[in-house]
Amino acid sequence: MIKRILPAPLLSLALLALWLLLNRSVSAGHIVLGGVLALAIPLLTAGLRPLPVRIRAPGAALRLALTVMADTVQSNIAVSRLLLSPGRRRHPSGFVQIPLELRDANALAVLAVIVSIAPGTAWAELSVDRSMLMLHVLEVDDAQAVAAQIKQRYERPLMEIFES
Repeated sequence: MIKRILPAPLLSLALLALWLLLNRSVSAGHIVLGGVLALAIPLLTAGLRPLPVRIRAPGAALRLALTVMADTVQSNIAVSRLLLSPGRRRHPSGFVQIPLELRDANALAVLAVIVSIAPGTAWAELSVDRSMLMLHVLEVDDAQAVAAQIKQRYERPLMEIFES
């Protein structure tokens, strides 16, 4: 019964605290209104929340985070060089199709964030059956090498984290 009324207790607590902070008041009226909002918003947005996550390999998650940080820095440098010296561009941009083994919805969402956070790549499309990702890459020399790199550096660790 309590889970039905309060589906996300931490979210409700955070919403109440945020409401009070934004209004810079802990008056009874703000506490009541903030409490109503803290109860109503999680109930109304329940269908928008992702599936529950169970991280099966925290060590792999840490390694993946470090890999993503390093790749993002490297990508920022490469894209900055291209923008500052457009004549140095050696290859055209293009779309790369990457066959996916990853099926977990949360893992796919993390993969979308990873490939979109690094400058020079953008998630373009996911097939209906979730078996093929189309990625736009700023500079494509070898599409198969790009696909292999995404699979090795991101998909395999995500499968270890979410699906093993």
